[in-house]
Amino acid sequence: MKSFDSASQRREFLWKIGGGLGGIAMCQILARDAAASNGSAIEEGLHHPPKAKRVIQLFMTGGASPMDTFDYKPELIKLHGQKLGPNEKPEGFTAMPGAIMKSPFEFKQHGECGRWVSSVFPHQAKWVDEMAFLMAMSSKTNVHGPATYMMNSGFLLPGFPCMGAWISYGLGNLSDNFPTFVVLPDSKGLPYNQRGPFSSGFLPAIHQGTVINAGSPNPVPALFPHENFKFATKQSDHDGMKLLQQINRAHAELRPDDTRLDARIRSYELAAKMQLSAPEAFDLSRESDSTQKAYGLGEAVTDDFGRRCLLARRLIERGTRFVQVWSGPQGATGNWDNHGSIPNELPPIAMSVDQPIGALIGDLKSRGLFEDTLLIWTTEFGRTPFAQGGEGRDHNGGTFVTWLAGAGIKPGMAHGKSDDWGYQTAEGQTYCYDFHATILHLLGLDHTRLTFLQNGIDRRLTDVHGHVIHEILDEANASQSK
Repeated sequence: MKSFDSASQRREFLWKIGGGLGGIAMCQILARDAAASNGSAIEEGLHHPPKAKRVIQLFMTGGASPMDTFDYKPELIKLHGQKLGPNEKPEGFTAMPGAIMKSPFEFKQHGECGRWVSSVFPHQAKWVDEMAFLMAMSSKTNVHGPATYMMNSGFLLPGFPCMGAWISYGLGNLSDNFPTFVVLPDSKGLPYNQRGPFSSGFLPAIHQGTVINAGSPNPVPALFPHENFKFATKQSDHDGMKLLQQINRAHAELRPDDTRLDARIRSYELAAKMQLSAPEAFDLSRESDSTQKAYGLGEAVTDDFGRRCLLARRLIERGTRFVQVWSGPQGATGNWDNHGSIPNELPPIAMSVDQPIGALIGDLKSRGLFEDTLLIWTTEFGRTPFAQGGEGRDHNGGTFVTWLAGAGIKPGMAHGKSDDWGYQTAEGQTYCYDFHATILHLLGLDHTRLTFLQNGIDRRLTDVHGHVIHEILDEANASQSK
């Protein structure tokens, strides 16, 4: 190791190794400070009164098939087996289009709004009167990676901040005890682009999602010392903090204009709070047996997603502002990318999320959290009305479905519609830009004013696009925003 010939160099070395501790906690303090220093819309300076304080996003990795879930297409029954697709393979398709294929699942109307829902979603069907559906969402690509980026960051390429990072930057945290932006990936693996969909891009790294492995005995690693390190005791922590304070004072004297030091010092305070609060929050055994059963905990099919939905509720209840729950990893199996067989591949993945989502809606309502929590369900694109490989469906960015529920949403609504085949949008087309603009609006943020100067450009989540979708907002919110 290089020798140190001055006290200053020794202090610098100790600061570098000490400054890396408590990274998860530090992110949250710095996020709040960075938001304030960059002039973004902090809590007391919102663009307008918010309807929502927090968001839970449920993302179905792989491209959930609309005509087999929420977009009933009786025309496919009439045309089943006919070769009516393109004569050439469109870009992004993995194979030549086959014959028109009807849905193998029964559709029924549900709720007072009469929303058609497939038999693969019996639990979500019970809550359609609480939801607002975007029936004509579109993507600019049929490829998983770019489409996943687009639905999260508004751009097809990496390097741009995701929506959760923008919300962290714009609003900061609700609590000093937990991260502002938490990501709960599928236990089978990360989604397409790995950690890219929850990146902070060109925003300060402190705004990126904190990834938590909900199924691990130790969901937040390195929060507590490993049992092998017996020397890490409360007394040693006290002695270490005393030494660190001395180093900090010396560091501050050398850099009087560096404001990051105070934020880093406070980060250790948050780390201490997380040591007290995190174990309680992640301990799902504290929930009643009936609650655990409702979410499907203990059942092989629903346990993983149900566990993460329940944890999402516990986190937002304790002050986390944005929680992302992913269904399915990247790859050809175990997700919503049903190329091989819609009848065989879609029901298992649908069953894994349906009961937990229904339980989450009911839980949020019973606890009074539904009034200021926005719940959203989406995917990166849809699927073709043409068969692939006999009974699968190919990628299709032409149209897909998203629903929103909770704070500020007009319940039982539907906006837009696809064509008779479910191949392209027919009216009321919406893109990720409109989706993101509406979510920011519900949080009290004007998407055109939430900006960050990057390479001389005032960047924003919605780029140069996007309109708030007034049709799915409640009357008070819609009149306020026009």
